[in-house]
Amino acid sequence: MTDIPHILVVDDHSEIRKSVSSYLERNGMRTSSAENAIEMDTQLARAKFDLIVLDVMMPGEDGLSACKRLRKEGNIPILMLTALGEDNDRIAGLDGGADDYLAKPFNPRELLARINAILRRTQSIPEIGALAGKTIQFAHLKLDYDGRTLVASDGTRTLLTSGELKLLGLLLERPRMVLSRDELLELSAGRTAGPLDRTIDNQISRLRRKIEEDVLRPRVIATVRNGGYSLTCDVEILS
Repeated sequence: MTDIPHILVVDDHSEIRKSVSSYLERNGMRTSSAENAIEMDTQLARAKFDLIVLDVMMPGEDGLSACKRLRKEGNIPILMLTALGEDNDRIAGLDGGADDYLAKPFNPRELLARINAILRRTQSIPEIGALAGKTIQFAHLKLDYDGRTLVASDGTRTLLTSGELKLLGLLLERPRMVLSRDELLELSAGRTAGPLDRTIDNQISRLRRKIEEDVLRPRVIATVRNGGYSLTCDVEILS
């Protein structure tokens, strides 16, 4: 990430684009904007961005579809804007690979705080702990940490999002330890959970789809009742 973060604001409402861009620029960021997924793709082809603020409800390709497509292509951090705080929108956004979500209408200060939290988290990933620059063997998988890529025993390669890598890294650094949801949220996102916060559960669910051979019977990441989650296998640093 550059010293001045470059944020792409994607929303079909011009007033939201203008107000969000203006607020972020007043707080030391550069912004570009797009009113739909087509313009977003054009902007992404022209410049490098540190984060995308992406609205769910847009004409043409909606934000959820665009988020899933972007996740197949790379790891740029994405903050989804959801209408009216609908749970289905938030869950679908996280399942689609978003790093965080925020319901409309929102306080610009909260938007800024969430953007800064994502940027701190994603900026620090290459430098975290003993895993940076390493290839890690666990279960039937190898993780190229800096490449953010899982390689299965059959050679299948799967790209992780920045949030998934951070969460997996926390588990790999603490094999066979039980980590509570609160601990995982604090370590991965630097915030505490609200009473109905299911961020970690949703992220674990996404991670399991990329790690487990049978997601209905997970063996690598176990759920510990009234405890949290635990990596059940040994971890070997290969290089």
